[in-house]
Amino acid sequence: MTGGQAQWEALGTSVVLHVTDPHATARARTEVERELDAVDRACSRFRDDSELARVNARSGRTHRVSALFADALALALRAAALTDGDVDPTVGRALELAGYDRDWALVARERAGDSDTGPAAEGATRLLPRVSARVRGGWRCVDLDLSARTVRVPAGVRLDVGATAKAWVADRAARAVAQRCACGALVSVGGDVATAGGAPPDGWRIRVTDDHRSDPSAPGQTISILSGGLATSSTTVRRWSARGRRMHHIIDPATGTPASTPWRTVSVAAADCAEANIAATATIVRGETALEWLERLGLPARLVDTSGRVTRVAGWPLGAVAETQEAAA
Repeated sequence: MTGGQAQWEALGTSVVLHVTDPHATARARTEVERELDAVDRACSRFRDDSELARVNARSGRTHRVSALFADALALALRAAALTDGDVDPTVGRALELAGYDRDWALVARERAGDSDTGPAAEGATRLLPRVSARVRGGWRCVDLDLSARTVRVPAGVRLDVGATAKAWVADRAARAVAQRCACGALVSVGGDVATAGGAPPDGWRIRVTDDHRSDPSAPGQTISILSGGLATSSTTVRRWSARGRRMHHIIDPATGTPASTPWRTVSVAAADCAEANIAATATIVRGETALEWLERLGLPARLVDTSGRVTRVAGWPLGAVAETQEAAA
Protein backbone atom coordinates (compact mmCIF):
# COMPACT_ATOMS: atom_id res chain seq x y z
CA MET A 1 0.00 0.00 0.00
CA THR A 2 1.19 3.51 -0.75
CA GLY A 3 0.69 6.47 1.58
CA GLY A 4 1.86 7.08 5.13
CA GLN A 5 2.10 4.68 8.04
CA ALA A 6 3.03 4.49 11.70
CA GLN A 7 3.21 1.75 14.32
CA TRP A 8 3.48 1.92 18.10
CA GLU A 9 2.34 0.26 21.34
CA ALA A 10 -0.76 1.27 23.31
CA LEU A 11 -3.42 -0.39 25.47
CA GLY A 12 -1.06 -3.33 25.99
CA THR A 13 -0.98 -4.18 22.28
CA SER A 14 0.24 -2.94 18.90
CA VAL A 15 -1.36 -0.09 16.98
CA VAL A 16 -0.90 0.26 13.21
CA LEU A 17 -1.97 3.28 11.19
CA HIS A 18 -2.08 3.63 7.39
CA VAL A 19 -3.29 6.76 5.59
CA THR A 20 -3.67 7.44 1.88
CA ASP A 21 -2.05 10.88 2.25
CA PRO A 22 1.53 10.57 3.60
CA HIS A 23 1.54 14.26 4.57
CA ALA A 24 -1.29 13.56 7.03
CA THR A 25 0.55 10.83 8.95
CA ALA A 26 1.64 12.91 11.96
CA ARG A 27 -1.74 14.54 12.46
CA ALA A 28 -3.50 11.23 11.92
CA ARG A 29 -1.41 9.59 14.62
CA THR A 30 -2.37 12.38 17.02
CA GLU A 31 -6.05 11.72 16.29
CA VAL A 32 -5.63 7.98 16.89
CA GLU A 33 -3.73 8.55 20.14
CA ARG A 34 -6.47 10.89 21.36
CA GLU A 35 -9.13 8.23 20.78
CA LEU A 36 -7.03 5.49 22.39
CA ASP A 37 -6.42 7.59 25.48
CA ALA A 38 -10.08 8.54 25.87
CA VAL A 39 -11.33 4.96 25.59
CA ASP A 40 -8.57 3.69 27.90
CA ARG A 41 -9.55 6.22 30.58
CA ALA A 42 -13.19 5.18 30.25
CA CYS A 43 -12.98 1.42 29.75
CA SER A 44 -9.72 -0.03 31.07
CA ARG A 45 -10.03 -2.89 33.54
CA PHE A 46 -6.43 -2.30 34.62
CA ARG A 47 -6.53 1.39 35.59
CA ASP A 48 -7.77 2.30 39.05
CA ASP A 49 -8.85 5.70 37.72
CA SER A 50 -10.96 4.44 34.81
CA GLU A 51 -14.73 4.81 34.82
CA LEU A 52 -15.14 1.06 34.50
CA ALA A 53 -12.92 0.50 37.56
CA ARG A 54 -14.99 2.95 39.58
CA VAL A 55 -18.26 1.28 38.55
CA ASN A 56 -16.83 -2.14 39.46
CA ALA A 57 -15.47 -0.92 42.79
CA ARG A 58 -18.91 0.38 43.76
CA SER A 59 -21.13 -2.30 42.29
CA GLY A 60 -24.62 -2.26 43.71
CA ARG A 61 -24.87 1.53 43.40
CA THR A 62 -26.06 3.78 40.59
CA HIS A 63 -23.34 5.82 38.89
CA ARG A 64 -23.48 8.76 36.55
CA VAL A 65 -21.03 8.14 33.69
CA SER A 66 -19.63 9.96 30.70
CA ALA A 67 -21.26 9.77 27.29
CA LEU A 68 -18.22 7.84 26.06
CA PHE A 69 -18.48 5.15 28.72
CA ALA A 70 -22.24 4.93 28.27
CA ASP A 71 -21.77 4.35 24.54
CA ALA A 72 -19.08 1.73 25.18
CA LEU A 73 -21.32 -0.15 27.60
CA ALA A 74 -24.31 0.16 25.26
CA LEU A 75 -22.25 -1.52 22.53
CA ALA A 76 -21.20 -4.30 24.91
CA LEU A 77 -24.84 -4.91 25.88
CA ARG A 78 -25.85 -4.85 22.22
CA ALA A 79 -23.22 -7.51 21.56
CA ALA A 80 -24.77 -9.63 24.29
CA ALA A 81 -28.24 -9.22 22.84
CA LEU A 82 -27.08 -10.02 19.29
CA THR A 83 -25.27 -13.18 20.42
CA ASP A 84 -27.81 -14.43 22.97
CA GLY A 85 -25.30 -13.74 25.72
CA ASP A 86 -22.28 -15.45 24.17
CA VAL A 87 -20.42 -12.12 24.32
CA ASP A 88 -21.22 -10.79 27.79
CA PRO A 89 -19.73 -7.73 29.54
CA THR A 90 -20.37 -9.20 33.00
CA VAL A 91 -17.48 -11.72 32.76
CA GLY A 92 -15.00 -9.47 34.56
CA ARG A 93 -14.93 -11.64 37.67
CA ALA A 94 -14.58 -14.81 35.57
CA LEU A 95 -11.52 -13.34 33.83
CA GLU A 96 -9.97 -12.50 37.19
CA LEU A 97 -10.64 -15.99 38.54
CA ALA A 98 -9.11 -17.48 35.39
CA GLY A 99 -5.98 -15.44 36.07
CA TYR A 100 -6.30 -12.47 33.74
CA ASP A 101 -6.34 -9.81 36.42
CA ARG A 102 -3.70 -7.38 35.18
CA ASP A 103 -2.43 -5.83 31.96
CA TRP A 104 -1.49 -8.40 29.33
CA ALA A 105 2.13 -7.17 29.15
CA LEU A 106 2.56 -8.34 32.76
CA VAL A 107 0.82 -11.64 32.05
CA ALA A 108 3.10 -12.27 29.08
CA ARG A 109 6.25 -11.68 31.14
CA GLU A 110 5.04 -13.98 33.90
CA ARG A 111 4.27 -16.83 31.53
CA ALA A 112 7.86 -16.94 30.19
CA GLY A 113 9.04 -20.52 30.08
CA ASP A 114 5.47 -21.81 29.86
CA SER A 115 5.36 -22.35 33.61
CA ASP A 116 2.35 -22.28 35.91
CA THR A 117 2.75 -18.56 36.56
CA GLY A 118 -0.48 -16.95 35.42
CA PRO A 119 -1.32 -13.71 37.19
CA ALA A 120 -3.72 -15.34 39.63
CA ALA A 121 -1.53 -18.37 40.14
CA GLU A 122 0.84 -16.63 42.52
CA GLY A 123 0.11 -18.05 45.93
CA ALA A 124 -2.96 -19.92 44.73
CA THR A 125 -0.99 -23.10 44.03
CA ARG A 126 0.21 -23.13 47.65
CA LEU A 127 -3.32 -23.34 49.05
CA LEU A 128 -4.70 -26.78 49.83
CA PRO A 129 -7.32 -27.81 49.21
CA ARG A 130 -7.88 -25.84 46.02
CA VAL A 131 -11.19 -24.05 45.93
CA SER A 132 -12.67 -22.34 42.88
CA ALA A 133 -15.64 -20.02 42.83
CA ARG A 134 -17.21 -17.52 40.52
CA VAL A 135 -19.86 -14.84 40.58
CA ARG A 136 -22.43 -15.40 37.86
CA GLY A 137 -23.70 -12.14 36.47
CA GLY A 138 -25.45 -12.04 33.16
CA TRP A 139 -25.81 -9.03 30.90
CA ARG A 140 -29.52 -8.57 31.64
CA CYS A 141 -28.67 -7.55 35.18
CA VAL A 142 -26.95 -4.37 33.93
CA ASP A 143 -29.16 -1.28 34.24
CA LEU A 144 -27.99 1.35 31.74
CA ASP A 145 -30.00 4.54 31.22
CA LEU A 146 -28.56 6.27 28.16
CA SER A 147 -30.69 9.39 28.49
CA ALA A 148 -29.70 9.94 32.11
CA ARG A 149 -26.21 8.48 31.56
CA THR A 150 -26.41 6.26 34.62
CA VAL A 151 -25.41 2.64 35.14
CA ARG A 152 -25.93 0.14 37.91
CA VAL A 153 -24.71 -3.43 38.23
CA PRO A 154 -25.58 -5.75 41.13
CA ALA A 155 -23.16 -6.08 44.00
CA GLY A 156 -20.38 -8.54 43.22
CA VAL A 157 -20.68 -8.24 39.43
CA ARG A 158 -17.66 -6.87 37.61
CA LEU A 159 -17.86 -5.49 34.10
CA ASP A 160 -15.33 -6.06 31.33
CA VAL A 161 -15.93 -4.44 27.92
CA GLY A 162 -12.69 -5.68 26.39
CA ALA A 163 -14.55 -7.96 23.98
CA THR A 164 -15.91 -4.90 22.16
CA ALA A 165 -13.95 -1.80 23.22
CA LYS A 166 -10.72 -2.57 21.33
CA ALA A 167 -12.51 -2.96 18.00
CA TRP A 168 -14.76 0.02 18.81
CA VAL A 169 -11.81 2.34 19.41
CA ALA A 170 -10.33 1.23 16.08
CA ASP A 171 -13.59 2.26 14.39
CA ARG A 172 -13.65 5.58 16.22
CA ALA A 173 -10.02 6.31 15.40
CA ALA A 174 -10.34 5.48 11.70
CA ARG A 175 -13.41 7.71 11.39
CA ALA A 176 -11.68 10.55 13.24
CA VAL A 177 -8.68 10.39 10.91
CA ALA A 178 -10.82 10.27 7.77
CA GLN A 179 -12.95 13.22 8.89
CA ARG A 180 -10.27 15.48 10.34
CA CYS A 181 -7.40 14.67 7.96
CA ALA A 182 -9.51 14.33 4.80
CA CYS A 183 -7.90 11.06 3.71
CA GLY A 184 -8.46 7.34 3.74
CA ALA A 185 -7.44 5.58 6.94
CA LEU A 186 -6.82 2.09 8.27
CA VAL A 187 -6.35 1.61 12.00
CA SER A 188 -5.44 -1.73 13.54
CA VAL A 189 -5.57 -2.16 17.32
CA GLY A 190 -4.26 -5.55 18.34
CA GLY A 191 -5.05 -6.93 14.89
CA ASP A 192 -8.64 -5.65 14.83
CA VAL A 193 -8.83 -3.54 11.69
CA ALA A 194 -11.09 -0.57 10.92
CA THR A 195 -11.15 1.54 7.76
CA ALA A 196 -12.74 4.86 6.85
CA GLY A 197 -12.57 7.24 3.91
CA GLY A 198 -11.37 6.21 0.47
CA ALA A 199 -9.24 3.09 0.10
CA PRO A 200 -6.03 2.83 -1.95
CA PRO A 201 -6.55 1.75 -5.61
CA ASP A 202 -5.81 -1.90 -4.77
CA GLY A 203 -7.71 -1.80 -1.49
CA TRP A 204 -6.40 -2.18 2.04
CA ARG A 205 -4.19 -5.28 2.10
CA ILE A 206 -4.37 -7.23 5.37
CA ARG A 207 -2.47 -10.31 6.48
CA VAL A 208 -4.71 -12.67 8.44
CA THR A 209 -2.84 -14.95 10.87
CA ASP A 210 -3.16 -16.43 14.35
CA ASP A 211 -1.05 -13.60 15.79
CA HIS A 212 -1.24 -10.08 14.35
CA ARG A 213 2.41 -9.53 15.31
CA SER A 214 3.62 -12.34 13.04
CA ASP A 215 5.81 -11.56 10.05
CA PRO A 216 4.45 -12.18 6.51
CA SER A 217 6.00 -15.65 6.38
CA ALA A 218 3.69 -16.96 9.12
CA PRO A 219 0.86 -19.27 8.01
CA GLY A 220 -2.15 -17.26 6.98
CA GLN A 221 -3.74 -15.40 4.10
CA THR A 222 -3.45 -11.93 2.62
CA ILE A 223 -6.74 -10.35 1.61
CA SER A 224 -7.85 -6.93 0.41
CA ILE A 225 -10.84 -4.91 1.58
CA LEU A 226 -12.24 -1.64 0.27
CA SER A 227 -14.22 -0.62 3.34
CA GLY A 228 -15.60 -1.83 6.64
CA GLY A 229 -13.72 -3.77 9.28
CA LEU A 230 -12.06 -7.09 9.96
CA ALA A 231 -11.48 -8.69 13.35
CA THR A 232 -9.65 -11.80 14.49
CA SER A 233 -10.27 -13.65 17.75
CA SER A 234 -7.78 -16.30 18.79
CA THR A 235 -7.15 -18.64 21.70
CA THR A 236 -3.47 -19.08 20.79
CA VAL A 237 -1.96 -15.70 21.64
CA ARG A 238 -3.29 -14.56 25.03
CA ARG A 239 -2.70 -17.83 26.85
CA TRP A 240 -1.25 -18.56 30.27
CA SER A 241 -1.03 -21.29 32.86
CA ALA A 242 -2.77 -21.11 36.22
CA ARG A 243 -3.15 -23.83 38.84
CA GLY A 244 -1.96 -26.45 36.41
CA ARG A 245 -4.42 -25.51 33.66
CA ARG A 246 -3.94 -23.78 30.32
CA MET A 247 -6.06 -20.66 30.09
CA HIS A 248 -7.04 -18.15 27.41
CA HIS A 249 -8.92 -14.86 27.51
CA ILE A 250 -12.18 -15.73 25.75
CA ILE A 251 -14.71 -16.62 28.43
CA ASP A 252 -17.80 -18.74 27.82
CA PRO A 253 -20.44 -16.91 29.90
CA ALA A 254 -22.41 -20.14 30.30
CA THR A 255 -19.59 -21.73 32.30
CA GLY A 256 -17.59 -18.73 33.52
CA THR A 257 -14.39 -20.38 32.26
CA PRO A 258 -12.26 -20.09 29.08
CA ALA A 259 -14.31 -21.36 26.15
CA SER A 260 -13.82 -24.97 25.10
CA THR A 261 -13.83 -24.62 21.32
CA PRO A 262 -12.67 -26.39 18.16
CA TRP A 263 -11.47 -23.05 16.76
CA ARG A 264 -8.07 -21.62 17.55
CA THR A 265 -8.54 -18.54 15.34
CA VAL A 266 -11.58 -16.89 13.76
CA SER A 267 -11.48 -13.88 11.40
CA VAL A 268 -14.65 -12.10 10.32
CA ALA A 269 -15.32 -9.20 7.93
CA ALA A 270 -18.27 -6.89 8.55
CA ALA A 271 -19.55 -3.36 8.04
CA ASP A 272 -17.29 -2.13 10.85
CA CYS A 273 -14.67 -3.56 13.16
CA ALA A 274 -16.91 -3.75 16.22
CA GLU A 275 -19.51 -5.85 14.40
CA ALA A 276 -16.75 -8.11 13.04
CA ASN A 277 -15.26 -8.59 16.49
CA ILE A 278 -18.61 -9.41 18.09
CA ALA A 279 -19.12 -12.16 15.51
CA ALA A 280 -15.55 -13.49 15.80
CA THR A 281 -15.70 -13.73 19.60
CA ALA A 282 -19.14 -15.35 19.56
CA THR A 283 -17.90 -17.88 17.02
CA ILE A 284 -15.09 -18.98 19.34
CA VAL A 285 -17.66 -19.50 22.11
CA ARG A 286 -20.27 -21.21 19.92
CA GLY A 287 -17.92 -23.68 18.27
CA GLU A 288 -19.12 -25.63 15.26
CA THR A 289 -22.69 -24.35 15.54
CA ALA A 290 -21.39 -20.90 14.55
CA LEU A 291 -20.87 -21.95 10.93
CA GLU A 292 -24.58 -21.91 10.10
CA TRP A 293 -25.01 -18.70 12.12
CA LEU A 294 -22.31 -16.87 10.14
CA GLU A 295 -23.76 -18.10 6.84
CA ARG A 296 -27.23 -16.94 7.82
CA LEU A 297 -25.90 -13.48 8.73
CA GLY A 298 -23.85 -13.29 5.53
CA LEU A 299 -20.63 -12.52 7.41
CA PRO A 300 -17.53 -13.71 5.50
CA ALA A 301 -15.33 -15.63 7.92
CA ARG A 302 -12.18 -17.72 8.00
CA LEU A 303 -11.93 -20.28 10.80
CA VAL A 304 -8.85 -22.31 11.73
CA ASP A 305 -9.40 -25.32 13.96
CA THR A 306 -6.96 -26.71 16.51
CA SER A 307 -5.45 -29.09 13.94
CA GLY A 308 -4.78 -26.22 11.51
CA ARG A 309 -7.60 -26.98 9.06
CA VAL A 310 -9.09 -23.86 7.45
CA THR A 311 -12.84 -23.41 6.89
CA ARG A 312 -14.32 -20.47 4.99
CA VAL A 313 -17.95 -19.38 5.05
CA ALA A 314 -20.20 -16.73 3.51
CA GLY A 315 -17.91 -15.86 0.61
CA TRP A 316 -14.57 -15.47 2.35
CA PRO A 317 -12.06 -15.50 -0.56
CA LEU A 318 -9.90 -18.49 -1.36
CA GLY A 319 -6.93 -16.33 -2.28
CA ALA A 320 -4.36 -16.85 -5.01
CA VAL A 321 -3.35 -20.23 -3.59
CA ALA A 322 -5.95 -22.33 -1.84
CA GLU A 323 -5.06 -23.06 1.78
CA THR A 324 -5.55 -26.55 3.11
CA GLN A 325 -3.81 -26.73 6.46
CA GLU A 326 -1.72 -24.57 8.78
CA ALA A 327 0.87 -25.67 11.28
CA ALA A 328 -0.72 -26.32 14.65
CA ALA A 329 0.04 -23.77 17.35
